[in-house]
Amino acid sequence: MRTSNDRLPALASALGFIALLAWDRSPGDLLVAQLAGSGHGFALRDHWLLTTALHEGGRRLSWAVAFALCLGVWWPQGSLGRLDLPRRLQLALGSLAAALCVGALKSVSATSCPWDLREFGGVAQHLGHWHGFWQADGGTGRCFPAGHASAGFGFLGGWFAWRRIDPARARRWLAGALLAGLALGLGQQWRGAHFMSHTLWSAWLCWNVAWAADRLRAALAPRSNAGCPVRPGDAA
Repeated sequence: MRTSNDRLPALASALGFIALLAWDRSPGDLLVAQLAGSGHGFALRDHWLLTTALHEGGRRLSWAVAFALCLGVWWPQGSLGRLDLPRRLQLALGSLAAALCVGALKSVSATSCPWDLREFGGVAQHLGHWHGFWQADGGTGRCFPAGHASAGFGFLGGWFAWRRIDPARARRWLAGALLAGLALGLGQQWRGAHFMSHTLWSAWLCWNVAWAADRLRAALAPRSNAGCPVRPGDAA
């Protein structure tokens, strides 16, 4: 029997979609970008904290976690041992699928980054990111949605994998993925690499990929909905 917990992903997805459409119709992107940039560009574009620590370091850490989750499918260590095989697959493959989804959309988008726009010293015209799938703006393109933010948001699937096994751990996964994605996204925004909407749409996409992975796992292995037994000595 389904519980109210099954309706939470759908509600979050629907409310997020409505909020994002409202943000897209507002001047929010340019207003936020103007806090970091001007007609002379973005002063922090090459700052070591944003380029070396957040950009390069964040990406490497994300791939390290994804690799550990993939290994954990067959050799689960620590708390991963409390998840059954279908949920471990869901967690590992869902994280990779989220990053691939965002990356695939980004690769076919002609939307340029803020630092390419005329408002910030570039040559591209600001058309809005949805135009980028059928109209070039005169810049380099391939900037929507935010690929780097997905390095954090891609792990939102941890909430789905743990929510019936260990709700407290599920909430920690949710908070950690959201904070990581926002930190990576904001770092790129302050460099002029993305607008706020690019980051928010990446979060929404990653959430829905994680939800789809959860539903697929439930369809293929319905008995795993009951969870797996907790071994004595496992920490909460």
